Amino acid sequence: MERQLVKIHDYKDIGEVKIADSVIEVIASIATLEVDGVSKMVGSTTEDFVEKFGKKNHKKGVKVVTNKKEVKVDLAVVVEFGVNIKELTNSIIDKVSSTIETMTGLTVTEVNINVEGVI
Repeated sequence: MERQLVKIHDYKDIGEVKIADSVIEVIASIATLEVDGVSKMVGSTTEDFVEKFGKKNHKKGVKVVTNKKEVKVDLAVVVEFGVNIKELTNSIIDKVSSTIETMTGLTVTEVNINVEGVI
């Protein structure tokens, strides 16, 4: 898979700042895991296999699609038993959107969450 870059800033005609999609995926993952009630992110079999060998994968369970200054985010999470899933997912959406927008200046247009399990 080719790494995608999105331009977030031009600097006085002498340069520009671009962010890789993978950086936005890491931001989304960390923001999600900071929400109380989220147990872990769920990735693909390959991501799980890599993690078993000690390599932390901060992009696990996150897919990001960028289009100019907009971002769409897909998340796969496992939640803690007893939490109100509707309230939890609203908190995740708020946290992920605000964190990405604050750190990158990009506009988050969609956050889709798949609850894959309960622990």
